[in-house]
Order: sequence, then structure tokens, then C-alpha cells
Amino acid sequence: VQLQASGGGLVQAGGSLRLSCAASGRSFRYYIMGWYRQAPGKQRELVAGITAGGSTNYADFVKGRFTIFSDNAKNTVYLQMNGLKPEDTAVFYCHATGVVGDFVNDYWGQGTQVTVSS
Repeated sequence: VQLQASGGGLVQAGGSLRLSCAASGRSFRYYIMGWYRQAPGKQRELVAGITAGGSTNYADFVKGRFTIFSDNAKNTVYLQMNGLKPEDTAVFYCHATGVVGDFVNDYWGQGTQVTVSS
């Protein structure tokens, strides 16, 4: 199973970016997918998650600004980020908990840099 993340970049404060994460792998079905972020010198933290059934959760610091949504037919999850702030600057990592056959595992994508200038 591979998670391919894309969509990061450099944006001015107040701007928007959309991240995408595509899960590939034979017979892979995810239970939950989401995004974490890690800023320099800080621990990795959850940003948002979505279950295969469509339930979502968000960290308090992104509520009202970020939206997570999915295309289950494509095993792809998106993170729409609006109203970006300089403190959102971080490497964003896609994460999935899913099943292949009888085995449940956690998977991580390669990370995509988001930089917000003031």
C-alpha cells in the first residue's frame, strides 16, 4: 500500500491550498484517513481525519478553516485549507488505517511541505 500526497506549496497568509492523498494497493480498503502535520522542532499532530463512512474530525486550530473530504471510489482524501496562517507552516503527512486481506495496518505518505508567508 502506498499513500501519494500532493498539493503543498508556498502561499501568502489568507490564501488557500488543497492537499490530496491517494491510496493505492491491491484490495486496500481504508477505515480512516487523515492528515497530520509537523512543524520544525514540534511533534507531529493530527489536523483532520475522515472515516470511510464520511465522519470527520478536526483539530481545534483548523476548525472553520480546513475541510477534509474523500472520493472513496478513488481511495483519495483531500484537505481543503482556507485562511492559511503562518503558523500553519509545516510538513503535512497523509495517514491511513486500513485493511488488506485480513490484516489491519497503519500507513504514512511521504509528506508535503506547506509554507505560509506573512
